[in-house]
Amino acid sequence: MIPNSYTVDSISQSQDLASKIISSSTPQQIISACATIETFLHSRSSDQSRHFFSITFPTLILKLFGFTNDSSATSPSQCSSWIDIVSSSNDPDFASRVFHLLSPNGVVFNAIFSIDRKSLVKFVFPTERLPEWARFMLSSEKDVKILSNLCPLFKGKVKADSIKSPGSVYQVQLNVFEYYMFWFAYYPICRANSENNVDNLLTKRTKNEKFRLENWTYSIPGFSSNAKRVPEQKFECNLYLRLLYAYLREFVPISDLNMHQHPYRSSLLNYTSGYDGSVLLRAEFLVDAFLNYWLIDNDFSPLSVNVCKWFGVSPRFSVVSREIPPTSGLGELVKLFVKYLNLSSVWATNQCESNVECSGSPKWMVPDSPSVLFDSSVKSGDLASLVPCVSAVGSWNVWIQRPLYRFILRTFLFCPVGTSIKNASEVFSIWVCYMEPWSITIDDFVGFDALINGCTKNARKEDSQSQDCGYSSLWQGYVLSNYLFYSSLVMHFVGFAHKFLHTDPEYILQMVLKVLNILTSSRELMDLIKNVNTVFHAEQSRSSKSKLHSLYRFVPTIREQLQDWEDGLCESDADGSFLHENWNKDLRLFDDGEDGGQRLLQLFILRAEAELQSFSGDNLAQNLQCIDSLKTQMSCLFGGHAIKPIAFSLEPEQQQQSRGEIFKPKRVGHHALADFKYKGDWMKRPISDDEVAWLAKLLIWLSDRLNEILGLNQPKNNSDVGPKWSYVEVPGDVVGNVYGPMETIKTAMYAIGTWLCMLVAAFVDLMRKHGVRVNLRLFASKKIIMFFILFAVFSVLKKAFRHFHRA
Repeated sequence: MIPNSYTVDSISQSQDLASKIISSSTPQQIISACATIETFLHSRSSDQSRHFFSITFPTLILKLFGFTNDSSATSPSQCSSWIDIVSSSNDPDFASRVFHLLSPNGVVFNAIFSIDRKSLVKFVFPTERLPEWARFMLSSEKDVKILSNLCPLFKGKVKADSIKSPGSVYQVQLNVFEYYMFWFAYYPICRANSENNVDNLLTKRTKNEKFRLENWTYSIPGFSSNAKRVPEQKFECNLYLRLLYAYLREFVPISDLNMHQHPYRSSLLNYTSGYDGSVLLRAEFLVDAFLNYWLIDNDFSPLSVNVCKWFGVSPRFSVVSREIPPTSGLGELVKLFVKYLNLSSVWATNQCESNVECSGSPKWMVPDSPSVLFDSSVKSGDLASLVPCVSAVGSWNVWIQRPLYRFILRTFLFCPVGTSIKNASEVFSIWVCYMEPWSITIDDFVGFDALINGCTKNARKEDSQSQDCGYSSLWQGYVLSNYLFYSSLVMHFVGFAHKFLHTDPEYILQMVLKVLNILTSSRELMDLIKNVNTVFHAEQSRSSKSKLHSLYRFVPTIREQLQDWEDGLCESDADGSFLHENWNKDLRLFDDGEDGGQRLLQLFILRAEAELQSFSGDNLAQNLQCIDSLKTQMSCLFGGHAIKPIAFSLEPEQQQQSRGEIFKPKRVGHHALADFKYKGDWMKRPISDDEVAWLAKLLIWLSDRLNEILGLNQPKNNSDVGPKWSYVEVPGDVVGNVYGPMETIKTAMYAIGTWLCMLVAAFVDLMRKHGVRVNLRLFASKKIIMFFILFAVFSVLKKAFRHFHRA
C-alpha cells in the first residue's frame, strides 16, 4: 500500500512537471523537460506513475502536438508544438532527443504498457476530434448502440456518460496507449485543416482581383509565388514521420501474421481492450486508427455496404460530407503507411516463391481454393465473415483496399477547379506505388531504419539486390483482388486529367504517361487486365477457352467491389469522370464507345498537343517526345493506331473558333453550349433555367424513393419465368356462407382490393420489363407550375365573382 505522504508528493511532482512542460518553448527547455520526464518515470513503478498519466501526460500530449485546453479550438496553434519546434530547428541531435523519449522502446511507452496492463488509467477522448463519420454516428442514439459492432476500432470503447444524462450521451473511453495513438493520428488531420483554412482565406482575398501571372502560376508545383520560402528541412528532423515509421515497425508486423494470432481468438469482433495477449490485436487497432482518421474520415460511405445491410443502417452519410474531397496534405504520411503495409504482400509473395510446393500464387490467392480476400458477400450467419481477418489472409492488403480506393477516387473527383494540384499529385504517387507492389524493396526504408537502430545502408542493399522488381505470375492474385485500381480508377483519372489539363499540361501529361507505362510494363500483366475485362463483359457459356474460363469466378466479386467501393457516387458529383448512369456497374477502360478509355485518351492527346504548342517554351521538344511516348504506349495497350480518324467532319465555323472556345470546360446551362447533348440519367440531369431548383431536387428524391420501393432501379431478371401463385384450399362448408349485406360488401371490397393489387403488380412488372421508371421531375417545370398557378387563380376569381353576383 502506498503511503499517503508519498501519494501527495507524487501528485505535487506531477503538477510541477506539467507546469515545466507547458513553459517549454525553446530547444533547451524541451530537452530539459524530456530529461526530467525520463528521470521521473525511471524512479517510479507502474502504481506510482499513475499520477503522471492522469496529470502530466495530457499536458505532454497538448504540448507535443500544439493543442490548447479550449475544447472549441480544434486546430493546433502555429509553431508552438514540440513537433514544429523540432522541424524548424533543423537540429538532428535535438530531434533524436525528443524521438528517444517517445520511441516505442522508450521509457514513456514502457510506462504506458505497465499502466494499461493493470488498467489503472482511462481517458475520455473528445467527441469533436473523432473521425467525422464517427461523430455523426455518436450524435444518433440509434446508431451509437451499434457503432462498436460496425467498426472494430470502437469495439468495447463506446460507453454511456454517467454524469451527463445517463443513457442518452455517449463517449469514447480509451486506455493510455489508445488515447495517445488517437491524438497521434488526429494531429495531421487537424493541422492540414488549419492550413487549408488559411489558404482559403488567402484565396478569397484575391478572388476579385485582376488576373495576374503569379495568380495563375499559384496552382503549378514549383512556381507558387505565394508560398513562403522556407529552408529545406532535414530528413532527420521530420519528427512525426520518424515516429510514424517507428510505431509501424514496432507494432505492425508484416511477416508471419499467423504466428501473432492469439490462440483463443475466434474472430476479429471477439477481443478485449487489453493488447498484451496478442501482437496482432494491437497492430489491427493501430492500422484501423490510421485508416479511419486519414483515409475514411469525411467519406460519406465509410463502411462496406454489406456490413451496413447486416446491421440495417444507411451506408451513406451524404447529409454530413457529400462532395467533399479528403483532407489534403496527407500524401507523404499515407504513402509511407501504404508502402509499409504492402510489405506484407511482398513478404507473402517471396515466401511463395521460395516454397517449392507453392502452386503459382501466394497463399491468400491460391486458384484451387476459395479466396479469403473475396469473402465479402452476406451469405453466412456469422458476422465475422463480413470483416477481413489479417491472420487468415496473411496480408494487410485486404484492410486497406476499400478505404484507399475511395480516398484516391474522391481526390480525383472532388478536387476543386482552380486550386493547386499538389495534393492530387501526392495522392497520384500513392496510387502508382500501390499499383506496383513488386517495386517495393527494403531500400525504401533504409533511411528510417538507419535513424532508429543505426543499421548501415550497404548491408540492406546487399539483401535487396537479389529481389526482382518486376511483375510476375506470383502477383496475379494481388492484381485480381485489386483489379479496380488497374481499370475503373484509370478511367476516373483520365477524367481528372481532362479536367485539370489547362492547369499544368506538362505535369498532367507525365502523370498519364506514368499510368500507361505501368499497365504496359509487362505483357503478362497487360494480358491479365485485358482478359479479366473480356470475361467481365462476356457470358460464361460462350467462352470455350480454358484460360479465360478460370477467370470467371472472379467476375462476381469484381462487380460487387465496383458497386461497393464506388457507393454513393453519382454523375452530378463526378465532374470530369466521363461516366454516366451505370458508371459504378461497368468497366469502360477497353470499351470502343465514346466513353471508352481509348477514345478519351485520344481526345486527351489532341488537347495536350494544342495546350503545349500554345506555350512555345524551351521544353516543347521534350513535351512532344513525351506525347509520342504516350501514343506508343496507347498502341501497345489498345492495339492499332493511337489516334484514329474522327468519324465526323468539323464545320468551317468551328475551325475558325479560338482555342479557348474549343477546349472550354463543358458547363450545362451555358448559352454557348446549349447544343450539348446530355448522355446520363435524364432524371438526374443538371438543373436547367426553366425549372424550380428546390422543387426539382425534391421531386428527384421522391422519384428515387418510389423507384427503389417498387424495384424499378433493377432490371427484370430473365430467369424469373413468372410469379409462383400459391393456392389455398377452402373447405366446402365455408363456400357460400356469406350472410348479410355487410359481409357481402366486405367480400366485394376485398375482391376489388385484390384485383387492384394484382393490376398494380402487373403494371410495375411491365415497367420493369421495359426499363420504365417513375420520373416526377417534369412537374418542376416553370411552365407547368405557372399553368397550375394560373388555373388556381382563375378558379379563385371565378368563385369570387359568383359570390359577388349572388350578394
